[in-house]
Amino acid sequence: MLQCHPCAFIGSTGEKSLDDKIRQLADQVCDNRDADLLAEMLINAVRTSRGSVTDGDFRTMNRVLKELRVADEVFAPYRSYRKVSIYGSARTNPDEEEYKAAVDFASKMRDAGFMTITGAGPGIMAAGNEGAGRDDSFGLNINLPFEAVPNAYISGDPKLIGFDYFFTRKLSFVKEGDAVVAFPGGFGTMDEIFETLTLIQTGKVSIYPLVLIDAPGGTYWKFWQQFVDEHLMRLNLISRTDFSLFKVTDDVDEAVEEISRFYSNFHSYRYVGDKLVIRLIKPPSEDLLRKLKNEFSDVLKSGSFTATEPLPAEEDEPELSHLPRIVFRHGRKDFGRLRELIDVLNE
Repeated sequence: MLQCHPCAFIGSTGEKSLDDKIRQLADQVCDNRDADLLAEMLINAVRTSRGSVTDGDFRTMNRVLKELRVADEVFAPYRSYRKVSIYGSARTNPDEEEYKAAVDFASKMRDAGFMTITGAGPGIMAAGNEGAGRDDSFGLNINLPFEAVPNAYISGDPKLIGFDYFFTRKLSFVKEGDAVVAFPGGFGTMDEIFETLTLIQTGKVSIYPLVLIDAPGGTYWKFWQQFVDEHLMRLNLISRTDFSLFKVTDDVDEAVEEISRFYSNFHSYRYVGDKLVIRLIKPPSEDLLRKLKNEFSDVLKSGSFTATEPLPAEEDEPELSHLPRIVFRHGRKDFGRLRELIDVLNE
């Protein structure tokens, strides 16, 4: 997810004495700005309990918070590992080529240093967990009247998480994944990839690879791309540069290379005001800065591209302080062009 900071406004329960108690409790539990966040959460909980919400809504809000907390606790020890989220049909059988391709892909991504996140169910989800192996797998299981039993490759594992709500499950996929891969699937797969594209296209999440994989010789995603081109693009409902936000292939090795190459020099980015700070593995050369200036001036709000040390606002991420940076004022639009810029950084 993109870096953000809490606002200074905390709010009030309407009772100063209760506000003071909440503030005191928050200061005892947390420090610095985390105490402000905790105080705001406690005040919101109190106001919700006294508000117009029904008992059912109140229970739903509590369940949502609990699901997010549990997911964060499971992922926390593995935050330093890159992860790829795998989507696809729950109905794909192990003898089908798509299943075999998913096993092969997850296995090769494990060898490339990536862990795998799946929906923990059967079909492509089971293939992803099988290929990655139990030690390098996560399962985000959704409780449904059907297809709710975790597959054998993740069942019983402490990295298996249960969700009642699709949106909390999706949030965990988005927060924790460094890349998304989709094999052929139904409505759920369409929902997941279109949401991924929407979040990246609108800048609500950081850009990361989205690869759509057919079995060798398959046409599922090829026809999907044809639909996007002939209808969405033809009607000017999307931009041509949006096609840079995803890749369609029927070659597992090409998919692995697409994701690995994305992180070959690019590390991450965050916004500091209107400045975009891109962290790299290797310091940018003068030739690279000139190339960015010549080819990507359209992504600038003003100014130019500058190599720099960490900005003061990045002090909350000391583990990244050693990485070289490129900083520029970003117009926060046309994120397909920003993806093309990242590809140049990786050349």
